[in-house]
This record gives sequence, structure tokens and C-alpha cells, in this order.
Amino acid sequence: MEKHYKFSIWYVIIAIWGVFLLNNLIVSSYGPKNLPYSDFLTALKNGEIVDVAVTGDVISGTMKTTDKGEAKDVPFVTRRVDPSLSDELAKYNVTFRGQPESTFFRDLLSWVLPILLFFGIWYFMIQRMNPGGGGVMAFGRNKAKVFAEKDIDTRFTDVAGCDEAKDELKEIIDYLKTPERFQVLGGRMPKGVLLIGPPGTGKTLLARAVAGEAGVPFFSISGSEFVEMFVGVGAARVRELFTQAREKAPCIIFIDELDAIGKARGMAVMGGHDEREQTLNQLLVEMDGFDPRVGVIIMAATNRPETLDPALLRAGRFDRQVLVDKPDVAGRLAILEVHAKKIKLAPEVDLSVMAKKTPGFSGADLANAINEAALLAARRDKQAVDMDDLDEAVDRIVAGLEKKNRVINPKEKEIVAYHETGHAITAHFTPGADKVHKISIVPRGIGALGYTQQLPTEDRYLMTRSELVGRIDVLLGGRAAEDIVFGDVSTGAHNDLQRATDIARAMVSEYGMGKTLGPATFPRQNRPVFLTPEQAPLAGREYSEATAARLDEEVKAILDDRLERVSTLLAEKRPALERVARELLDKEVLDDARFEALLDMPKDSGSDS
Repeated sequence: MEKHYKFSIWYVIIAIWGVFLLNNLIVSSYGPKNLPYSDFLTALKNGEIVDVAVTGDVISGTMKTTDKGEAKDVPFVTRRVDPSLSDELAKYNVTFRGQPESTFFRDLLSWVLPILLFFGIWYFMIQRMNPGGGGVMAFGRNKAKVFAEKDIDTRFTDVAGCDEAKDELKEIIDYLKTPERFQVLGGRMPKGVLLIGPPGTGKTLLARAVAGEAGVPFFSISGSEFVEMFVGVGAARVRELFTQAREKAPCIIFIDELDAIGKARGMAVMGGHDEREQTLNQLLVEMDGFDPRVGVIIMAATNRPETLDPALLRAGRFDRQVLVDKPDVAGRLAILEVHAKKIKLAPEVDLSVMAKKTPGFSGADLANAINEAALLAARRDKQAVDMDDLDEAVDRIVAGLEKKNRVINPKEKEIVAYHETGHAITAHFTPGADKVHKISIVPRGIGALGYTQQLPTEDRYLMTRSELVGRIDVLLGGRAAEDIVFGDVSTGAHNDLQRATDIARAMVSEYGMGKTLGPATFPRQNRPVFLTPEQAPLAGREYSEATAARLDEEVKAILDDRLERVSTLLAEKRPALERVARELLDKEVLDDARFEALLDMPKDSGSDS
């Protein structure tokens, strides 16, 4: 491994002392003879002084001397002494000389300390500009974290819920372990493997598990770490990264959030980002340039595959794409079992029930739910985590933090109770709607005054028109209940109306389920594959104003028709609506068993029977 040496101020101090010592050595060995002033006066009287130069108290020059019978001129230097004192000293034959005042510390303070101060300021500024160390020349170094094979303890057993992705990646592990098995048939492994999927599904964890199973070094870097404020730095870091990887081959290079540098060229609104495009170009060149037999596998992860440059995805670069999707019910159970090993569960805990209650959860969401349940149990001084803690943890993630101290006046609380009861009863009597699991009027999150939780009986990947219409009915149930009971509506249905409108518009413009336009579709442009509509950028439309007016009319017709159907249903179920709402006002939270029991009561029964 390459050694990196750090700058130390002690190096400068030692060098300065060395210069001082060398100077004294040269002066004492090869400099002019230091002559006592008394000897200078004697030599002057004897006519042995050839010439002199007087500078203040210092007298320098040459004098005649004899060395082994040969006369020659020798340079000398002396310091003048006060004339009156020198006469008195000469009268008594005393040898005297002028001693110069020591200026070492004065010289040190006058020029050595400013130099040290300059070096200190320079070093401080370089460290602030490049906290990673290495000075100015380190801007081009890559910031990849290098993990030796012994430092990676992640294995496939630590990754659950993505069995298909693991099967695809096992070939990579076999190739890194026994490349000759594939090369004997003339085959080659793909140069790049792109992991695509929604956020939190374990793409980075899966890449670490591949490196851990293969037992090879692992280079991990984020796409955003390539690009800096200096032009050319990103390309230099790409070159150095691949150079280091070749030296440590076989190994794995993992680039997280590849879309940070891999966006399609020419997509920028203001004419492009030259530095990012240079970095992408260098990455493309490096992926083409290295020999696949070397044993360097490039893995990358992104949740925005639709924005990547086509040159990255062509054969010979990232030619294998592995989908790491959100887990199904079996995958969620496996993930929960992996994370539950780290906490103490009560004997009655059934993780399969929790797996069914968490449709749409990613691996990160499930890990967070287990951790939240453990924190809740610890806060309540429990000896183990039970189902109540797990249910509360899921509610916190889905609906937000419970706001028990929020004061709601009785009138608003009654409106919320009937609103949520309208959702629940509509869901119960609507074919194809998900089953009601819990009703609550306890405020949660930022603005939720209550919520009705529905759970699907199984994982679904397709939805029919009747099921979409059923979802619209459930969303409109709260507003219809308010109108029936109070003869007025509130702002609490704002989000329900927005979601219902989105579903109706998608039915007409994207799914070809409208009556007016038939199978014609007008989908939104550049819609992200794995991000939610709230995270997606706004897109323009590709149809005329006349078509837009027809779409608006049909969306309104769908919503009006469904609202009329829901209002009729709730008017017929008015006694059940009253019973459930009154019970909800009393208990604040109803589970599915109590809700269904209230629906099955005779019309003349009370809520406390």
C-alpha cells in the first residue's frame, strides 16, 4: 500500500538549524583570521598591515605573514576598542580584542520567525482548501474508500428480500474466484453491473456483499465525489481510481449514485456542465480501455436510470442491469428476520403479521421499523419488544409522530371522526378495496388529524379499472360523510381530493380507461421510474388545449359520478356511520375487529352493547 507522508513544521526548524551550523563551520574553517585588536596595533606599528577596510567598529583587510619561510598576505578581521582604553591596556602588555554583540536571537526574530509564520499560514490555507490532506497536488486524487478483503464482513446472508438479484450476482463472484472456468470457453464477464431500484432497497449493501463473498478489495465512491470546483479534477480522479484498481486486481469498483456524473449529455438547461461531461467521458474511456481478463468489475447503483447517458448502458460498459425492487411479503419477512436477530423479541411476536402490514416498505424502512420498535420498548422499560411496539413503530413511519398534546376543540374532533369513519365504511362496502386495519383520530405528523389504515390481502402488480375506481371512492368517503352529517365540508379532504384527481386523470390520460378519448394516452414526460410523483419534476404536455379541455371534463365526470355513488352508500349506512363515529370519539383508535363488530350490530343497538 502506498505510504503518504504528512508535512511537519519540525522539518523546517531542523533545516534552519542545519543552515546555521553549516555557516559557522564554513566561516571558522575558510573565513578571514579573527585577529585580536592588540595584535592589530602591534602589526600596524611593525608595518605588517597591507590594507584595511573600516566599517563601523569592524576593521578588515590583509596583513603580511610568514608560513614555512614563505611570505604571503593573509586576510584578517578585528574589532576596534576605545582608544583611551587600548592605551591603558597596552601599557601593561594586556592582550585585548573587540567582542561583537550576539545578534542570534535578534536575527531569529527578524527573519526566521516571519518565514515560519508564512509557512504556517500557507499550510493552514492548504488544509482548509483540501481537508483530505495532500496539499494542492491532491485535488486530482480520487476519494474512494478502499476496503481490503479482510475488512468486509458483509455476506449474502446479511442481504434478504432480493433473491433474484443475488442469483444474478453470483456469476460475478464465481468469476472473481475462478476466472479460468469462464475463460476456457472463451467467454468474458460483463465489464459493468448496474444496480437499479427505488431508494432504500439495499443496492449498496448488495455490492458490499458481493465483495465480501468474493474476498476481493472493494473501492467505494459516490458519483458526486468526482466533481469539484476545479476543471479537470473529476477526470483525473477517474484515471487514478482505475489505475489503483488495476494494481489491486481482482477487485470491485462501486460507484454509488451514478446519475450524479452519468446524466445524458446535453440535458442541462443552461447549455451543459462541461466538468461533469468531461468526467463522464473519462469514465467511458476507462471502461473501454481496460482488459476484462484483469479482473476489475465495475458496479454502480442509481434510482434514476432514465436519466443516464445511453453510452453508459450500451454493451461493453454497463451491459448487465440488475433490478433491486421493493420486496414482496416473503421478502419483507426475510428482511425482518435478519434485522430482528439484533434485538430481543417477545415470544408472542409474529413477524409474518408485520410483513403483511408493511406493503410497499423498502429494506431500509423495515430496518427502521425494527429499530423504532426497540427504542419504544426501551422507553417503556419493557424486557422485550412486543407486537404493540412493532405496530406503533409502523404507524410512526406511515403516518408520523403521534401528537397527543395537540389540543383539538370538540367540534373539529367530531368532524375528523366522521371523516375517517366515512373512509372506513366506504372501503368496507366497496368491492376490490383493501381491508380496513385501523382507524385513528389521534393527530400525527405535520398536518394529519386522523387516518384510516388499509392493508392489502396480497401483493399486487396490476390494477383493474374497477379497483382504481374503488380507490377513488374510498378517498371521497371522508368528504361525503362530512356533507351528509354536517351539511358542510371542511379543508380536511384536501389531500384526499388531490389523490383522487390524480388517479382519475391517470385513468383517462395514461391508462386508456376513459370513455371520451378511448385508448389514446398522453403520459407525462420523463417520469421517474422509481421516484414518487411528488419527487418528480414538472413536465410539459404534448396535446392541444382542446384535448386538455376534454380530459378535464372527463376527469370531472368521473369524480362527480363516484362522489354521488359514495354519498348514496353512506346515506344508506347512516346508522353504522353514527355507531362507528361515536365509538371512535370515545376510544380514539379502533382496530379491524372492533370496527367490523360495530358494523354487524343491529340498527337499534348502541355502541356500548
